[in-house]
Amino acid sequence: MQPQSHAFKDNVRTALADANLQRALDRFKGGFAVKRKIVADKLPEFEALRDEAKGIKDHVLANLDLYLERYEAKVVETGGTVHWARTPAEARAIITDICRSVDAKTVTKGKSMVAEEIALNDHLEAAGIRPIETDLGEYIIQLRKEIPSHIIAPAIHLNKEDVAKAFREAHTHRDPARPLDDGGVLVGEARAELRERYLAADVGITGANFLIAETGSSIIVTNEGNGDLTQILPKVHIVLATIEKVVPTLEDVSTILRLLARSATGQEFSVYTTLSTGPRRDADLDGPGQYHVVLLDNGRSGMLGTEFQDMLRCIRCAACINHCPVYAAVGGHAYGWVYPGPMGSVLTPSLVGVREAGHLPNASTFCGKCESVCPMKIPLPKMMRHLREREFEGALSPPATRFGLSVWGFFARRPALYRAATGLAMRMLGWAGRREGRFRSLPLAGGWTSVRDMPAPQGRTFQAIWAERRRG
Repeated sequence: MQPQSHAFKDNVRTALADANLQRALDRFKGGFAVKRKIVADKLPEFEALRDEAKGIKDHVLANLDLYLERYEAKVVETGGTVHWARTPAEARAIITDICRSVDAKTVTKGKSMVAEEIALNDHLEAAGIRPIETDLGEYIIQLRKEIPSHIIAPAIHLNKEDVAKAFREAHTHRDPARPLDDGGVLVGEARAELRERYLAADVGITGANFLIAETGSSIIVTNEGNGDLTQILPKVHIVLATIEKVVPTLEDVSTILRLLARSATGQEFSVYTTLSTGPRRDADLDGPGQYHVVLLDNGRSGMLGTEFQDMLRCIRCAACINHCPVYAAVGGHAYGWVYPGPMGSVLTPSLVGVREAGHLPNASTFCGKCESVCPMKIPLPKMMRHLREREFEGALSPPATRFGLSVWGFFARRPALYRAATGLAMRMLGWAGRREGRFRSLPLAGGWTSVRDMPAPQGRTFQAIWAERRRG
C-alpha cells in the first residue's frame, strides 16, 4: 500500500469514534506490558543484556558494509543466492522473477513487515501469483484486505465476531451453518485451510528476524510454526530482509534473543526459533531446492551516520507500541502505513519523508516509556524531536502552530518577560475560574477542552516555587 500517514488526524478521529476498535484496544491495554515486566523482573541480568545488545548493534552499524559482504559470502558458500535491492520496486521484481523461474502459481508467506512495506502481495497477485499469508493474524487481515494494526499482533483490533465473519465470507465451501463462536474452532478452521496451501505452494517467502554473518543463516522467531512449513515444504525458499538485520555471530544473536520474546510477548523464549542455512543438502530429508535472500535498503543506508541511525537497532519487538498511550487510544491503522506507534513515528518519516509522515512525531506525549522499555535502548523521543524540528524548518507544520511557537520563542528568549507574562496569565485564569475551579472551554485550548476540563491555576507559578526552593 502507499503510505497514508498524511491523513493521520482524520484517521484518529475515525478511530476514536469506532466503538468496536475502542473495545479491542481496551482488551489490549496492559496485556503485553504486564507480561514483559514479570519476565524482565525475573531475569537479574536483563538490563546488562540491554547494554550488551545495544553494543552489538552499534558495532554492526559502524561496520555494516563488512558484515553484509561477509554474510553474502557465507550464503553463497552454502549454496544460496543473495540479491541486492535498493528500492521496493527492485525487491518486488527480483521476487517475481524467482517465482516465474519455477512457474509458481501459489506462494505461502511467513509474517514479514518488510513484505508489507513493499506491498508484495498486491504485486504478486497482479503477476498472476497467489500469495497466502500463513501467520494466523496475517491470514485474517489478508481475508479482510487490511494492513496489520500491530507489528507482532496484526489482528489485535478485531474480535471473534469479526474473524468469524471473515471466515464465512472466504470459506464458502464449508457448511454455512457451522458454529464459529469459539476461538479454538476458529483456529482449527484456519489450520485446516492453511494445511492445503502449504502442500500446494511452489515458493515459500519468509522475513528474517536476524541474518548471521558468521554462518550465512537466517533466523525467524514465531509462535505458530507456520514459518517452518513455509520454508521447508516448497521447492524454493525466499528470505526477504532489510540490510540492518545482520548480526556478526550466533553468540551475538543468542544475547539479543534473550531480550526479544521477553520484550515482545512476555515469554522467556518464543515457541519456535528456526535457523535456515542454504538449500537442501544431499543428506537432508527435506528442505527447499533453492535458497534466495533478497536484501532491501529502501532508505536505510541514508539513515547511517545521521541522528536517526539508532533507529536501525530496532528488532521489531513492539515493546514501545505495547506501552504507548497514543497507540492504545487510536490503534495501528491510524498511522497510515505498516509501522505504528513510537517506532513507526520515527521509522516512517525516515523512510517516506517528513512531508508525508510529519504528523506522526507529533503523536506523542513524550512520557519516555517507549525508550525506557526498548530492549535496544533506542532514544525514540529524542529522534521524534529531531523530526519535529525538520517539520518546522521545512515550513510543513500548520501556520497556527508555527505562529504559536514563534510567540513562545519570543518570550522564552526573554526570561524576565516570560516570568511576568506567565505570572499575569496565571493570575487572570485563576480569577476567571475561581467559581468552578475549572474551564469547560477555553480560547486557544480547544484541543484540550473538547474532551476534558482545564483546571484553573492555583497558587504561584512553578518557576517561582522552584526559585524559592533553590534559595532555601
